[in-house]
Amino acid sequence: MGDYDKLVVWDKPKNCPKGLTQEEFDSLPATLIVREIYFYIIIPGFRTKQVSLITTLLDEKIYSTVNIVRLYDERWDVEVNLKHLKTTLGMDVLKGKTPSLVRKEIWAFLLAYNLLRTLMWSAGIQGGVHPRYLSLQGTRQHFNNFIHKFLNISDQQSSILYQTLLKILIHKEVPQRPGRCEPRVRKRRPKAYPLMRKSRKQYHVDLKAA
Repeated sequence: MGDYDKLVVWDKPKNCPKGLTQEEFDSLPATLIVREIYFYIIIPGFRTKQVSLITTLLDEKIYSTVNIVRLYDERWDVEVNLKHLKTTLGMDVLKGKTPSLVRKEIWAFLLAYNLLRTLMWSAGIQGGVHPRYLSLQGTRQHFNNFIHKFLNISDQQSSILYQTLLKILIHKEVPQRPGRCEPRVRKRRPKAYPLMRKSRKQYHVDLKAA
């Protein structure tokens, strides 16, 4: 398909790998045709990296090399969106004590996240800015500041206030940093306290007994 795009035949391993039963392993074909794409990541000031991308999207007319590489690059947005859910919105620690409450918490976070993304989309389309380039944290902060203003006002006033909010959100554009990659490390060291392995009530009982 090109100097950096070719079809490759992968042979089935002789031994069954961990995670598969022998029956599942036997049902797999002896060979698998995959598409192997090579491309380079060039960032000024950093060493050029060669990436080998493997995919089962074999039709080059439907899935061009450029589009597949672009999709691979956009995977970073998935990581950022998960970070927004867990860190920006605070979903990293759930407080529900039962499975049903935990599910309700997750749905509430997803609803809040989609609400903010809807605001960003509306503001971006109206202001001629790509919605993905707007700040979700900035949108959240401005929305929280506007919530009390939407109470006890007429529909006409609410519409005017909503348009004002969208105009403000446009100015929360995030600078583009292509090829950005951050290490998976923590900035601050955890405090040297043991983990809580009993209920707080039981700890109080143990302290009184001591």
